[in-house]
Amino acid sequence: MAKHKKQHKFRYTLIDEMCASPTEPLPEAWRRTQLTSMWDGLAQIESGEHPDRFDWGIVSDCVNFSEQLVLMGETEDPDGLLNDAMAVMAEAGHRCKAGGALRLSGPGIQSVRAVLEDYAAVIAVLPARTMIRCHRLTERRVIKILKNVTLKKTDQVVML
Repeated sequence: MAKHKKQHKFRYTLIDEMCASPTEPLPEAWRRTQLTSMWDGLAQIESGEHPDRFDWGIVSDCVNFSEQLVLMGETEDPDGLLNDAMAVMAEAGHRCKAGGALRLSGPGIQSVRAVLEDYAAVIAVLPARTMIRCHRLTERRVIKILKNVTLKKTDQVVML
């Protein structure tokens, strides 16, 4: 009897992307929900008593979305803060897996905060279709990396 691999259920489909507005940003309620979770997660990682995997995950997702927007050519990272933020998030994840605190280093907090501030600014102006595409491509890219399909020497993968 052949075993079937469990297929990942993607959050957004190509139909979702095509139906999204090519000119208007995501609905304000969607943006507010995502940004509130993002800022709450960062606050917990910065100073909360017990930041958890959800806090790290939502911040990490937004950093990954920011990376995808750069890869798509929608935004730029002239100061290299995105690479710093990704490295600091990976460092925090590794530290947590080793039994340490899920915290960011001092300069790392500044990099992550700057990337998240930029993300909050672009999500308010980029068309919904672009943001749905960003989410779709990010999800697929991360799944491929987790399956070691496209792992590059520079990729750092941390699963909490």
